[in-house]
Amino acid sequence: MGAGVRQLLTVMLGGTILLTGQTTAATRGTSRVKTVLVLGDSLSEGFRLNPHDAWPSILAERLRGIDPAFRLLNGSVSGSTSLGGLRRLATYLNRPLDIFIVELGINDAFRGASVEEIRNTLQMIIDKVRAKNPKVAIIVAGMQFPIATADDDYVVAFGKMFAQVAETNRATLIPYLLAGVGGDPRLNLEDRIHPNAAGHRILADTVWDALEPIARQIRR
Repeated sequence: MGAGVRQLLTVMLGGTILLTGQTTAATRGTSRVKTVLVLGDSLSEGFRLNPHDAWPSILAERLRGIDPAFRLLNGSVSGSTSLGGLRRLATYLNRPLDIFIVELGINDAFRGASVEEIRNTLQMIIDKVRAKNPKVAIIVAGMQFPIATADDDYVVAFGKMFAQVAETNRATLIPYLLAGVGGDPRLNLEDRIHPNAAGHRILADTVWDALEPIARQIRR
């Protein structure tokens, strides 16, 4: 490279010349896109809300505050069962994933699926994600039925299942996604099932407690 060309490139690149194929370790560590995938149902899609008010969008902004290279993909669909999530998962496995949040299972329960069926499908989802991304960090968002029915064997088994899935897969557990929100009319739509915008802000805080330390570790 001639001296004149080198001088021109130095000015254009602010005093730093990066030749083709060369990069610094610092650049590699901070510029690579870090992808978070949320696979869920209406509780993560933001049923009847502006998508920007749903908790995944709120957390996308917080993640960019940790590292602008973070990108969150929301693969949630209202009404989705765990089998529905399994079917559409392949759409998101054509790129590396750093963090995977799975929030599925309650619609299966509403449709009468056995706890074992739900557990097996969640395991298949996690296995497929890990097969493509062996180092992915996984967060399992747990669900519960109303406390008034807590003496029912199915309800108890369903609530415990998420902790079992998380333990089996060395994943981080959110014990109850709707903690502090479920059943509160001030934080839910008229159906008393789906959180409103205020409820989603609380959901965002609940998920953030699990997500933030993982994101910061990945950033480092």
